[in-house]
Amino acid sequence: MGISPKVSSLRYVIISPVKDESRYVEFTLKSLIAQTLKPALWIIVDDGSKDNTAEIVKRYLSSHPFIRLMQNPHAGIRQPGSAIMRAFNFGYESIDETDYDFIVKLDCDLSFEPDYFEKLLGRFIDDERLGIASGIYFEKGDHGVWKEVIMPSYHAAGACKVIRRKCFEEIEGFIVAAGWDTVDEIRAMTRGWNTRHFKDLRIKHHKPEGLGIGKFRTSIMQGEIYYLTRGSKPFFVLKILHRIGMKPYVLNALGMLLGYFRAKQKQKLPLVSKPEALRYQALLNKRMRAKANTLFAPD
Repeated sequence: MGISPKVSSLRYVIISPVKDESRYVEFTLKSLIAQTLKPALWIIVDDGSKDNTAEIVKRYLSSHPFIRLMQNPHAGIRQPGSAIMRAFNFGYESIDETDYDFIVKLDCDLSFEPDYFEKLLGRFIDDERLGIASGIYFEKGDHGVWKEVIMPSYHAAGACKVIRRKCFEEIEGFIVAAGWDTVDEIRAMTRGWNTRHFKDLRIKHHKPEGLGIGKFRTSIMQGEIYYLTRGSKPFFVLKILHRIGMKPYVLNALGMLLGYFRAKQKQKLPLVSKPEALRYQALLNKRMRAKANTLFAPD
């Protein structure tokens, strides 16, 4: 069965900030090349790799003209969030005259099925208010078993995020800061767009979250992001209690608390407007009530 005419007419461009991914980049290259619906353009922005990531990508350029490799002249120390989004924007500015309906931010440590983008873009046809979406992603857990990374229903994985062009323009793109993949959804939902992930579309994430800067520093960053996005305070208490039981035990929760209160002490400016903050708080409080109803429902 071939691709439906509606889906085959859709055009998407991919931008991949990449740094020192020589161990994983071919997983993503091979997955993209095998797609039943290929991108109009895939810009891979090498953000100052010290390994042979760029050399690996170059081997694919001549036989796959939709792939474009660029060197970011402003590459510096790689940190989650800001540096990644600066590299993304550098690639975005290079789209030129390429026409597209969707833009994808894609990490180069992933693999997925050949019909991943065909199926995912089809979901946007089914829901004209769907602004941001992804599949679900898996990471290797104990004993090398692939395990789903649980996400809220409204969240699309930042590692492989598809966004409708109109939605992207309405939210004025991704912010250049850690927390960009929370702020984009808050802004989109406040403007009436739907955001979500689809359980039947699977992504394998070959490099676990936090590997680059360590789990404790990742927790600190996540605490700061929560403060800057003005999340619900009662929900934050629940997050801390939940993280006490996550590896590394207690440190995970302490890191998040440290990040939150450090940002508060420095009086850092929020990443969202007041209406956006209220929308986000209401969403988190709704999740909290739903969880409470489940826990205390009669048998």
